[in-house]
Amino acid sequence: MSSKLTRRRFLRSTAAAGAALGVRAAEGTSPDTVNVALIGAGTQGQALLNACVKLEGVRITALCDIWADYNLVNASRVIEKHGHEHAAYTDLGELLAKERDLHAAIIATPDFCHAPQTLACLEAGLHVYCESPMAAAVEGARSMALAARETGKLLQIGYQRRSNARYIHCAGKLLREVKLLGRIAAARAEWNRPAQAERGFPRRAPVAEDALAKHGYGSMQRFRNWEWYRDLGGGPLAALSSHQLDALAWLLGARPVRIMAAGGVDYYDTKTHEWPDTVLAVLDYELPQGRVRASLQLLSANGYLGSQERLLGDQGSLILSEARGQTEIYREQTALDWDRWVGLGLLKKPEEKGAGEPAGGRGTGVMESVRPPVYYLPDLPEEPPFAAHLANFFDAIRNGAALRCGPEAGVAAVVTTAKIMTALETGAPVACAAEEWKA
Repeated sequence: MSSKLTRRRFLRSTAAAGAALGVRAAEGTSPDTVNVALIGAGTQGQALLNACVKLEGVRITALCDIWADYNLVNASRVIEKHGHEHAAYTDLGELLAKERDLHAAIIATPDFCHAPQTLACLEAGLHVYCESPMAAAVEGARSMALAARETGKLLQIGYQRRSNARYIHCAGKLLREVKLLGRIAAARAEWNRPAQAERGFPRRAPVAEDALAKHGYGSMQRFRNWEWYRDLGGGPLAALSSHQLDALAWLLGARPVRIMAAGGVDYYDTKTHEWPDTVLAVLDYELPQGRVRASLQLLSANGYLGSQERLLGDQGSLILSEARGQTEIYREQTALDWDRWVGLGLLKKPEEKGAGEPAGGRGTGVMESVRPPVYYLPDLPEEPPFAAHLANFFDAIRNGAALRCGPEAGVAAVVTTAKIMTALETGAPVACAAEEWKA
């Protein structure tokens, strides 16, 4: 393809008759090169694209996005730069009918598109990587899980903490194997982000009005800010906090049994922000050692501390974050010495300076608890965001590796966010029955 990009070059003629959906040429094989369609080339789609083009044996051979003059143009430039021949579409049905050599699809569209687009791709014989949240509603998520089982195709949900080497080390080695923290007493997750202006768009290249109407957006303002509208997205609780809800379930090895919540649209204009921008929730988990209460905080007008998860046990505390510099581990003063874990390479020795001082420092004259010594994780692989999770998906296609976040976890996260919203809107605690977590 030449470097000059035009709308006509991107769009395949809809007049041409497409082949009926059916079995892919690659079905039943373990391809050395995985041919992938990227569905949704906006901000999240391009982040996934940037990760994919750097993975060996992965080729983006098809693109689909309704914003032909902007998203498709920008994504195609990235693909061309890496030498991938590809076709581009504004209609998923046309793409599935014409592209006969695909193995997989990556879906990075607004939440309300996830279920129907995933179903279409699975039924067309493709493995699917679907961005989180899995779906806009519980019913949609369960229909995706059912389709994956019936078609025998892989379905990975984009909760990428499950492929982060630091999270894997903490979940597998520190929490499950050596039980470093002892009995877990409490947990906390918070995601704080600064106030943000509405997303605009280049006036020279809007989505066509008929396309906006056809796909349910109605205007460029809704199209660009879909996350905040109830018929299009799930708000920051679904987009952000659901990552942490999934992480807590994974780290604790349990699902909530009871949820309380409060919150609302406290900062933004309710005319343009229909989902809560502030949420405080308490989730109860039943572990073999006893009940654990976890607090969840979501703020949309202050970015202090960013996003992190904390587990607090009677032997120590763990602070985890996708930001490497925020990951720390603290040993309780009454805990057994951790030198053996340092010797086994599970932890790094704490720095001596300042360890064991009162929390207020020397000479304050104030009775305060002693600051516990801080430990750190050993040097672990640090891959770019999304890269490890995508690599796991493609490894599952090629070599049968286990998916790190299959549909069961995705359904559970959607159920949890729905339960939080019910508790928030009713003002009453919500019970969570075991059968509700089934995918």
